[in-house]
Amino acid sequence: MPRDNMVYIDNMYAPYRGMKMCHMIADTSEELLSMADQIGVNRKWIQDKGTYNEHFDICSSKKAKAILLGAQAVTMMELGRILVKRPGHPLYTESGE
Repeated sequence: MPRDNMVYIDNMYAPYRGMKMCHMIADTSEELLSMADQIGVNRKWIQDKGTYNEHFDICSSKKAKAILLGAQAVTMMELGRILVKRPGHPLYTESGE
């Protein structure tokens, strides 16, 4: 079960330039950027900055580092459930249902 102040990494494996990529999100921008710094992902690669969908696409080796540092592995479905609870998401409701 997801907890507050966590970094999440999904199980998507999309091919990109010979790598397999997945998504990394966090409960806060600060935590997302901190993890990016710790695993060696350039901050300029952030996507959808400042929105409910703020994330990085990261390769498998970075994913492994992030998990070792405490990121939580989730399915793409679980990641979607996290995003829908964020203000700005088209399906967001105040009640969180």
